[in-house]
Amino acid sequence: MIVLLFFLIATNGKATNIVWHKSSVGKVHRQEVLQQKGCVIWITGLSGSGKSTLACALCQALYSRGKLAYILDGDNVRHGLNRDLSFKAEDRAENIRRIGEVAKLFADAGIICIASVLSPYRKDRDACRSLLPEGDFIEVLLVLMIRMNHP
Repeated sequence: MIVLLFFLIATNGKATNIVWHKSSVGKVHRQEVLQQKGCVIWITGLSGSGKSTLACALCQALYSRGKLAYILDGDNVRHGLNRDLSFKAEDRAENIRRIGEVAKLFADAGIICIASVLSPYRKDRDACRSLLPEGDFIEVLLVLMIRMNHP
């Protein structure tokens, strides 16, 4: 226990002996089985703009066309994976980073991942985009227009 604690302190919590294990069944194989290309559709916008509503409608439309999709809703993810995060700026960035990493895994599995997340900072979205091959990250910005009728 003491050795492990020393190792974590000495490496600043970042282990240097971790390697990515590759399966003989790759992304292309999974895409062939699913007959679809995995990707991330990242829906962002202000709170209450309809991100979750659009994500659910899109997921249903894809399902009705025989496509496998999964929604990573920002609020839902905060109930589990990100429950340890607050709403301070650094935790908001970490929330987006974690969702981006999970979305990447879904896309690699050949699944269409729909992430509906409040992510106002371009640098955070760009960091998520950089995790995926070119063209596999589709960003959707929802803008809610309020029309006022004057008497």
